[in-house]
Amino acid sequence: MTIPGVTKLMHDQCERAMLEGEFGPDVIGSAESVAVVLTQGWCPQWRAMARWLGEAAAEAGARAYYVEYDEEPFFERFMAWKEEALGNRSVPYLRYYRGGELVAESNYVSRDGFAARLRRG
Repeated sequence: MTIPGVTKLMHDQCERAMLEGEFGPDVIGSAESVAVVLTQGWCPQWRAMARWLGEAAAEAGARAYYVEYDEEPFFERFMAWKEEALGNRSVPYLRYYRGGELVAESNYVSRDGFAARLRRG
């Protein structure tokens, strides 16, 4: 799926995250505020979020990234990393960064909740 205003994480960016335990500065340092969505394409909550995610991120002056990891060749390894290393078994799973540092995490949120997390962490 292509989502206007949201950048799809590339294979090497996901591999690096699994290897190093966190996304690289090319992702989390690409703007003052960044949101990363780790999800599976079938998830209805993700489908709902995808409709407003890019616009909401732009309004907050943030960058947003996503990966639908069930559609990637590294599916099993990435899911295990997300669930075990990051400790989250639900989708969509969002990580919020400010100044390159993780400031908040959530699962599905409303558009207003997403914007609030970007503002305050």
